Formats: sequence, structure tokens, C-alpha cells
Amino acid sequence: MGTSDQILPLFTHHFQFRATFQDLPALTFFVAANVIACRYLLQSLPFFLISIICPSIVGARLLLLIADTVMLALTLTGVVSAAIIVYLAHVGNRRANWIEICQQFNEFCQQTSGAVVASFASVLIFIILVIMSALALRHH
Repeated sequence: MGTSDQILPLFTHHFQFRATFQDLPALTFFVAANVIACRYLLQSLPFFLISIICPSIVGARLLLLIADTVMLALTLTGVVSAAIIVYLAHVGNRRANWIEICQQFNEFCQQTSGAVVASFASVLIFIILVIMSALALRHH
């Protein structure tokens, strides 16, 4: 999503339309939420290793479970907000007088759609991670 950018020249090269993810706050939030989630995953590795080495430390597992749930919520809200914008880009909304832009900005729409699908996959991985963390905490 962060690299989605397309310029559509009209009539001359001096008059152009440009589409980037920064044009829409929902897509900017999507990128920010995914960056935060990726950074969290990298920073949570030491806690994960501690919980594997010392399974008797319940506090680290509980902290991971709570943080994983927060990251799941953040990632899910980001992907849902981006999915709504991508849907509107594909089909538009005649009542609000919004036209579909994907006929003109095809490359931009393909990149944003791919990012949304990939992020939905990461949400599923977070769900599995939360369930596994909860089950591991339950056994101890």
C-alpha cells in the first residue's frame, strides 16, 4: 500500500491527476496500523523467547496475549477501513456522487486491493496467534 502511486495524464503533461495512498486518511491509517503491528511483532520476540525458555513465567504470556489482542484489533480496524475505501474506488456511490476511479487508475486499484487482501491474511494469523496464546496460558 505504501508504494501505491499512479499518475494519469490528461490532455497534456502539465495537467495530471495523481492517486496515492496519502490522499485518503483511511489508507494512511491502514499503513500506520500495519507498521505498528509489524514493529510490535519484532519487539515481542524477546518476550516470546522468554515464555518458551521459562514456561512457568505466566506474566510474559499474559502480556503477549493482551498485546496480541490489541494488535489484532488495530490491524482489523485498519484493514476494514481500507477495504471500504477500495470497495468505493471499484464501484463508487451514486447517491454521494462518488465515481468509481478504478477504471482510470487501474494500477493504483490493483496495488491497494492486493494490500488489503494480504492484510486480511495477517488478521487471520493474528487470530490464530491469540487463540494459541490463550490455549497455552490456559494449560499453565
